[in-house]
Amino acid sequence: MKLIDISMTISKDMMVYKDRAEKKPKFMPMKTYENSDFYESRMDIDLHTGTHVDAPLHMIENGKTMEQLPLEDWHGEAQVLDLSHVKEAIHVEDINSYQIKQGEIILLKTQNSFEDTFNADFIYLAADAAAYLVERGIKGVGIDALGIERAQAAHDTHKILFDHDCFILEGLRLAHVNEGHYYLMALPLNIVGVEASPVRAVLIEK
Repeated sequence: MKLIDISMTISKDMMVYKDRAEKKPKFMPMKTYENSDFYESRMDIDLHTGTHVDAPLHMIENGKTMEQLPLEDWHGEAQVLDLSHVKEAIHVEDINSYQIKQGEIILLKTQNSFEDTFNADFIYLAADAAAYLVERGIKGVGIDALGIERAQAAHDTHKILFDHDCFILEGLRLAHVNEGHYYLMALPLNIVGVEASPVRAVLIEK
C-alpha cells in the first residue's frame, strides 16, 4: 500500500490566504529544557490554514459545524482530474468529459499546485462546474487553492456544494500526483462549534 501525502506543511513561514500576517501560524514554547525537564509548546492557528475542510457554517448562517458532520464524509473513492491547462476558472466544459461516479470524491489538480507563494489570481471552481458535480452525485470536492472560489460575491460555489451535502477540501498539494483513481483519507479534528478544521490529507494508491 502506497500513501501519498497531499497536505501542505504547516510552518510559521507557510503560504496563507491573501498573505495576511494574522493568518500565519504562530508557535510558542511553553516549557523548554532550560526551565523544565520536558518540552511543550502551543500553536495559534487559523482553522482555514493550509490543507483544511470547510463546514457549512463557513458560508451559511446557522449551518452545520465540524462535529455535526459524520466521520464517514472524510474518506472514500477519489478521482484526481488534471486540469493544469485551465486558465482563470474551472467550468463545466473542463470536466464533463470525465467519467464521474456517484459517491466519488473529485480532486482538482491545477496550476495552483505548482506555486509556492500566494497568487491572488488562483484557479478556482466556477458555480456552473460546482452545479454539474453535485448533479453527478459526488460526495466531496477538493482543490489545490486555499479557496474553492475567488471573488464570487454571493459565494455561489460554496453554497451549491453545501446545499447538496458535498464536503469542501481546500489547500491540497497535487503537483506530484498523477491523474487517476485513488482512495482519499482527509480526517478533520473533532472540534465543537467551528466552521473549518485543518486535515492531513492522504491518497492511497490503488
